Amino acid sequence: MKTITVKRLTEAFQLEVLAGADRMDRVISRPRTHRPGLEFVGYFDFFPMERVQVLGRKEINYLLTLTVEERLLHIGNVVKYHPPCFIVTSGQQEIPYLTLFCDQEGIPLLRTSETTTEFIAKLDGYLLKALAPELSIHGVCVNVSGIGILLRGKSGIGKSETAHTLIRRGHRFVADDIVVLKKLGPSTLLGTHNVTAREFLALRSVGLINVVRQYGRRAFQDETRIVLDIELSPWQENALNNELEVIPQFTEYLGVQIPHIEIQLQPGRDVAGLIEAAANNWYLKQHGYSAVDEFMKRVEDGMQQ
Repeated sequence: MKTITVKRLTEAFQLEVLAGADRMDRVISRPRTHRPGLEFVGYFDFFPMERVQVLGRKEINYLLTLTVEERLLHIGNVVKYHPPCFIVTSGQQEIPYLTLFCDQEGIPLLRTSETTTEFIAKLDGYLLKALAPELSIHGVCVNVSGIGILLRGKSGIGKSETAHTLIRRGHRFVADDIVVLKKLGPSTLLGTHNVTAREFLALRSVGLINVVRQYGRRAFQDETRIVLDIELSPWQENALNNELEVIPQFTEYLGVQIPHIEIQLQPGRDVAGLIEAAANNWYLKQHGYSAVDEFMKRVEDGMQQ
């Protein structure tokens, strides 16, 4: 299971540390936050204690309505479960009692000036990616007309050169050589780089190039959802499928099935153009259009006439 430390979270969002500064090494292992409103009134049946606890104005204002004894009791009942950390939103100041409890129990208490709704949306998105199961594979990742594509094949087959051609045609580069895949959901696979090689593309006979420096910021993006797995392979006579529609094939990464296409290479073949066609064809299928269905309907209509 992947984890991150409270310190890393604090640095990522530039949070103010109010208590528990010596326990910033506490780990976060769950991708969702929680607002402990029900827990402050004594209901703990489904308390996700392993999540980051966010305290908005509703929670803080409720605690302020209590007597000192009641407040200490309710806060103590929550703090004793030792969640990774507490984060107070909207820059709220009326929380000395929280600081006392968190210092005693060694739980980081953090604060942000952002509103609760905006902060939770950002934090949930950040944690979802940071804690997502991931896999590094050899390949190239590009975004073609908004469609994320993973290019695979043996070393030297032409993956990087094909990506370079796609960049020249206005598409976007994501990663070369090492592609990091992150599973964000049952059917969602994100492709990104490994940070070290960010923006770099290696071209045989030319060397390493910085895509952003050569082609501008629009030629690069940090990540993309992978929806097509395209394998580049050597040309084989009589091995291409020339039927009206090929049998659907899939490649599985981290339990997510991605449509798979094989493109064989031969001098003169417009591989980048074929990849563009495959991306556009996938897009049309998602919107209910099938070229084969339309073609067969025309054939049937012609026979009837």
